[in-house]
Amino acid sequence: MTQAPMSAETATHDLVLKGGRVIDPSQGIDRVTDVAFSGGRVSGLGDGLTGSEIRDMAGRIVCPGLIDLHTHVYWGGTSLGVDAEAYARQCAVTTCIDTGSAGPGNFAGFRKHVIAPSQTRILAYLHVSFAGIYGFDTGIMVGESHDMRLMAARECAAVIEANRDVIVGVKVRIGRHASGPSGIDPLIVALEVANEIDVPIMCHIDEPPPSYEDVIARLRPGDVLTHCYRPFPNAPIDGRGRVKPAVLAARERGVIFDIGHGMGSFGWKTARGMMAAGFPPDVISSDVHAFCINGPAYDQLVTMSKFLVLGMDVPEVIARSTLEPAKALGREDLGTFREGAAGDASILTVEAGAFPLADVRGAVETGDRMLRPAGVVIAGRWWHGD
Repeated sequence: MTQAPMSAETATHDLVLKGGRVIDPSQGIDRVTDVAFSGGRVSGLGDGLTGSEIRDMAGRIVCPGLIDLHTHVYWGGTSLGVDAEAYARQCAVTTCIDTGSAGPGNFAGFRKHVIAPSQTRILAYLHVSFAGIYGFDTGIMVGESHDMRLMAARECAAVIEANRDVIVGVKVRIGRHASGPSGIDPLIVALEVANEIDVPIMCHIDEPPPSYEDVIARLRPGDVLTHCYRPFPNAPIDGRGRVKPAVLAARERGVIFDIGHGMGSFGWKTARGMMAAGFPPDVISSDVHAFCINGPAYDQLVTMSKFLVLGMDVPEVIARSTLEPAKALGREDLGTFREGAAGDASILTVEAGAFPLADVRGAVETGDRMLRPAGVVIAGRWWHGD
């Protein structure tokens, strides 16, 4: 990409991304035009924009900064954490939502040592478990929701109240692996916290018990069910490909369905069935962590590319990685190129070829297109790329 400085007399913006295919689902835009930034915010969208720094985007897609609604980026503080800035360079994500890596007992360290110095935006769902996800590794796997003594309702509420600028809700993990003998009770505690301080929850579901139906029946409008395309058992469809009635009822009342691919939560069979039944996810996210960043999830762009195989078009997968997660977060300044919005952009290309894409059970489907990163703008400045 070429960079062309302009004189102070002619410059009207700090940075202009010129002549790319601008896809902004929040405004229904999909056309070749320019996007401009000044003072760290979006300052213009249209043809013929001028600025102090010009970047040629010809042949590239320019979209609002990608939001990965499910990540684990407490690098160095938990065994599953990855480095948020390295991850941003890998897949052009500008906002990482950490989902419960930290709990009220260790969030202060997460904020000081990871969130504060990161150039990539990091927001968080705070785990209702006091120490967050502390026992997730290849050699040891201890579900943090097994022991109800760790469910820290008062502490969780207090930490969220003190950090509302970066904490977006409560995280809880439910299922045979995550909550084991505690069953559904950690979700009850998380909902108590969420109702007390008026925040949403994100709920993880793994293998039964409890069942997918029991968990989702308790979720409220605006709550997020992550791992929504799980393979059997605890899939959202039955063996004949029918979406479970409890799942349909949850969408009707406003529960948000998030992919959260990870190492165990995306199956091609489930995905095919859900898409055929007219039940696409609301949000596409990677659930990237140390044990799936090298496969099968890899990153946000690989996860998005799997939905191209499933019949979505590029604007649709971008909408579910910009506009829709921004709605789930209640952040109107993210996921859009509206003037005054956060000055973030993801620059992508679409590579043609034959790309084997595995699910969490090893089933492989071949895609003919792959989304690739080509640049990142953060806070109105060119942050990464050629």
